Amino acid sequence: MQTFLPADFIATSAGKQADAILRDCVHCGLCNATCPTYQVERNELDGPRGRIYLIKQMLEGEAVSELTQHHLDRCLVCQACETTCPSGVDYHRLLDIGRDTLEQRVPRPALQRWQRALLRGVMSRRQFTQPLFAVARRLRPLLPSRLRGHVPLLRTSIEVPPGVHSRQVILVQGCVQPAMSPTTNQAAGAVLGALGIEAVSLRAETCCGALSAHSGGKARAVAQARRNIDTWWPAIEAGVEALLMTASGCSNFVQDYPQLLADDPGYAERAKRVAGLLKDISEFLDAEPLEQLAVSANMQIAWHCPCTAQHGQALDAPTRRVLTRLGFKLPPVRDSHLCCGSAGSYSLFQPEMARTLRSRKLEALEASDPAQIVTANIGCQVHLAAGTEIPVVHWIELVARSLEATLPER
Repeated sequence: MQTFLPADFIATSAGKQADAILRDCVHCGLCNATCPTYQVERNELDGPRGRIYLIKQMLEGEAVSELTQHHLDRCLVCQACETTCPSGVDYHRLLDIGRDTLEQRVPRPALQRWQRALLRGVMSRRQFTQPLFAVARRLRPLLPSRLRGHVPLLRTSIEVPPGVHSRQVILVQGCVQPAMSPTTNQAAGAVLGALGIEAVSLRAETCCGALSAHSGGKARAVAQARRNIDTWWPAIEAGVEALLMTASGCSNFVQDYPQLLADDPGYAERAKRVAGLLKDISEFLDAEPLEQLAVSANMQIAWHCPCTAQHGQALDAPTRRVLTRLGFKLPPVRDSHLCCGSAGSYSLFQPEMARTLRSRKLEALEASDPAQIVTANIGCQVHLAAGTEIPVVHWIELVARSLEATLPER
């Protein structure tokens, strides 16, 4: 793709990246074939190729409007187009640059600014989310149905006695997941403990930055990334084996810390070290002797691989291997590459599209009549659960409860 970006913009790091990404695109349109919003709308501007043109025109100095914002906002950033693209276009990075530029050129209405500021200020802080969801659960029957689905009920605690620990990892807690589904990290700790691995959590951690970055708060996301690196660094220097995450949306964003902090001389190299130590719980357990857990599950489940796991980190295969090694049956799911519509805060800001995509996804997941639906990201888990009667849990919780069932009653 030929570009005519202003010289002063190309002189910046973002400008150099945007120019290179735009030139990689060959207009083929294969990306539209796997774009969820294009499949629904059949509108060129609601597919990756059309959005690339909108960003190109904006960066070249052409007029932009709320219409441009509408089509860029509607992107889920699922990265399915990147999996499909034969030219290796780094679409999500170009979208980040485009959205950052657009935020400066097209002011949002006051209500939208307030909503995004509230999301960044409240939902990215554990000290707020946990009491907030405690109150919301008490009021859940009184909430409108649209909000009730975002307030999942608590599940019973998991009781698996810890084994003898000879190894240690940091289990990153996250900001929203401990409030919405505390049993997820509890389950991860139980499974790791049964394998002789101690899962340590660090109270000083903050949000990974994804919520802020995806709601127009890049500066806040950068600050949160720096704080997390500072928090993890003593353990990294002491030789901790790995940083583990159970929310694929968070791990996908932390993997991008080197990109986010590339121009920060104090953090660029440390960000690379963090990304190198970071592992999703699935890829970590895939290399472990799971047979010693003595779990022999005989249950048919439907596996929903989140976009951040499937397209962002190629984690579909290792998760499938872990579950099948433990005896779970995973029938194929139609159109498994398409997004469920959660996409972090997307379901809050684009509820109609999110519900449409969820309906399509649940129809495919429920087709095999599974006992449970399992996923690997808190956003997908809550979003899907709000639309089905079939239990939806993180797959690590299913493993932990299967392990719990093999233990003698106390």
